Amino acid sequence: VKTMGQKITKLKPFEGFSAETAGALTLFAATHFGIPVSTTHTITGGIIGVGVHKGLSTVRWGVTTKIFWAWILTIPVSALIGAIMYIIFNSVI
Repeated sequence: VKTMGQKITKLKPFEGFSAETAGALTLFAATHFGIPVSTTHTITGGIIGVGVHKGLSTVRWGVTTKIFWAWILTIPVSALIGAIMYIIFNSVI
């Protein structure tokens, strides 16, 4: 939380606790309904929520945008790399 809190928005201890609690509750709810989620995503969302509550200008939206793009691109890029590895290993074996 300290690393994420310093880059997205500066967090005080109570704000960090609030973000962690939000992430944990989200994980519990997702687990209950069988929804696969990332702990990093949920905690990042909690940090952004705390930052937005303090004021939209307190969130570094440039950092947040980079994180969102990384999330969006992770699955298709990993799928492409997996397909390439399959083709390579399948032709060797």
